Amino acid sequence: MDMKRQKLIRLTLSYAVILVMTIIIVYPLLWVVGSSFNPGQSLSGSKMIPDNATLAHYKKLFDTSQSDYLTWYWNSLKISTLTMIFSVILVSLTAYSFSRYRFIGRQNGLLTFLILQMIPNFAALIAIFILALLTGLVDTHLGLILVYVGGAIPMNTWLMKGYLDTIPKELDESAKIDGAGHLRIFFQIVLPLAKPIIAVVALFTFIAPFGDFILASVLLRSKEKYTLAVGLYDLVAKQFGSEFTTFAAGSVLIAVPIAILFLSFQKYFVSGLTAGGTKG
Repeated sequence: MDMKRQKLIRLTLSYAVILVMTIIIVYPLLWVVGSSFNPGQSLSGSKMIPDNATLAHYKKLFDTSQSDYLTWYWNSLKISTLTMIFSVILVSLTAYSFSRYRFIGRQNGLLTFLILQMIPNFAALIAIFILALLTGLVDTHLGLILVYVGGAIPMNTWLMKGYLDTIPKELDESAKIDGAGHLRIFFQIVLPLAKPIIAVVALFTFIAPFGDFILASVLLRSKEKYTLAVGLYDLVAKQFGSEFTTFAAGSVLIAVPIAILFLSFQKYFVSGLTAGGTKG
């Protein structure tokens, strides 16, 4: 078999796999979007392309007299944004410390982080709830933010440390010769070169709280403090009068801030800012 035919077969198989994966991913999304435009509240009669498309479900979500959706949306945005900010700050400082400094307990600390990232937050639900109860953080957004930030540190520290290790230490040494301190090196030299990994950590730590249901449902009790995941679940958890099509409309709108954040950070995902860092 000649090389040209082998290349053609490989390309055909590659495109076939991509097509199958695209269908698997896109098909459920199209059903959710289609269901959000279907009249009525039942999914049994919903179609991917509705005969009588309506925006009634979206209007209901934005009508504060009929739905608390806007309150839930604001709560999710607030929690996710603050989690992202605090996580990026703490993860950056922690990863920089493990990457650049040599201190007692460093290896054990890294090993502890490695073990912790293997254990999901929901595996410690009872402990988290008791701790929140003892500290008075049940039914508060602060308690939820602290749990999310704490859970984001181990995995993202490993992720960012691996990236910071690729930034030449000669840059730090050159800055020290010029009289720069540790904080100045960190903020003016390392962080600008680490923008790609900071963007990745920021995106991950924003998405996780925005779509989380388990931790939010355990810690939050008041309806006005619900996040989107808990609030939308409340729409379909009723024994009678479940609002499935309204739930679908609310689910579609969840993707808006995530898509905006992804598009804003996209240029950092595909750029290698450390390239040429030691030239000149």
